[in-house]
Amino acid sequence: MASATEDPVLERYFKGHKAAITTVDFSPNGKQLATASWDTFLMLWNFKPQARAYRYMGHKDVVTSVQFSPHGNLLASASRDRTVRLWIPDKKGKSSEIKAHTAPVRSVDFSTDGQYLATASEDKSIKVWSMYRQRFLYSLYRHTHWVRCAKFSPDGRLIVSCSEDKTIKIWDTTNKQCVNNFSDSVGFANYVDFNPNGTCIASAGSDQTVKIWDIRLNKLLQHYQVHSGGVNYLSFHPSGNFLISAASDGTLKILDLLEGRLIYTLQGHTGPVFTVSFSKGGELFASGGADTQVLLWRTNFDDLPSKDLNKRNLKRLHFDSPPHLLDIYPRTPHPHEGKIETVEVS
Repeated sequence: MASATEDPVLERYFKGHKAAITTVDFSPNGKQLATASWDTFLMLWNFKPQARAYRYMGHKDVVTSVQFSPHGNLLASASRDRTVRLWIPDKKGKSSEIKAHTAPVRSVDFSTDGQYLATASEDKSIKVWSMYRQRFLYSLYRHTHWVRCAKFSPDGRLIVSCSEDKTIKIWDTTNKQCVNNFSDSVGFANYVDFNPNGTCIASAGSDQTVKIWDIRLNKLLQHYQVHSGGVNYLSFHPSGNFLISAASDGTLKILDLLEGRLIYTLQGHTGPVFTVSFSKGGELFASGGADTQVLLWRTNFDDLPSKDLNKRNLKRLHFDSPPHLLDIYPRTPHPHEGKIETVEVS
């Protein structure tokens, strides 16, 4: 079976941003990609050949985060200008502004049912908003430094957050209490997220590590030291079997979580990679970074019959992974491959 799978390949470049890319997010139907940048713009890229991209203007400072709502009818963005904006993802891109925090907003995240939005800010708080009439619901205050990221669990019952206070906190959305606390002496997590079944969280560490914790057992399951720069972002494959990380060493790394090892290093960007995200079905992923380019990759390696992560214990790993499969340099032309398509925005 395994021989049917192939290595990931770079499909397209999207060029149009004028500064570093901070986040990328696929639409639920997999036909579009939203990107956010230091240039204060959002862009919405259409995958259809010759389809034009839309540029959304409204934020007055760096856009730090962007996400589609689960139904794809809204796009939320966070900015250093202290606001959150909700956009209609069409060619007009009308938006409404939420004066969200008293300091830069670092992340936005919709709950799976699309009813709530969580925002994380350098004002040390996490806020939860009702999308019905866009009103404020409650704040979570326990972090003692900037909050980098806050994410709902798949069932919406928990929120995980990470902060420069070097803690990762888990909150119960019912009683608004902090129910769990993971602290790290070395660095802080730049980004944190739940795995697709909600049993684990993964952190992207400024100390160059990727860590996976079981939140029911409260223990560290896997610890990867595969990057030589701070890890900025990560994304779980929808199967939960793979994770991809983006780091300041200029690489993307693909981890096989069932085997507990590194399987690919992707060298597509020049300079730090700030963000990476799988599409909702997992067949594509996109990355962006300091080089202002957005790269679209075809996954290929995930065609294996899916093994459920629940049924296999994650192997515990504390050292550098064994030599991995492949370094992929998409810039070298392969005779059997067509030209990589570049989409530019005038």
